[in-house]
Amino acid sequence: MAPDDTTVKMAVIAFGPLAERLGGRRHELTLASNSTIQDLVVSLGLTEWIAFGLSVAMNGNRCRMDTIVEDGAEIALLPPVSGG
Repeated sequence: MAPDDTTVKMAVIAFGPLAERLGGRRHELTLASNSTIQDLVVSLGLTEWIAFGLSVAMNGNRCRMDTIVEDGAEIALLPPVSGG
């Protein structure tokens, strides 16, 4: 846990249009302890991407929106892919 046990720090890596929307690919963030992946997505202003099929990986493993963010985690935001 973080030194004060009330927050967790993480690195967020965004891909594709999410990186454009956030103004860059890599971000360092701090959230309250026990925050979920969904809390993170909401705090970044990306709520609508959940309905679009946003996938998220924590430390290289895909995870659900209700997963608790681990201190020091690397979170990858993976937009849905489309093509023809």
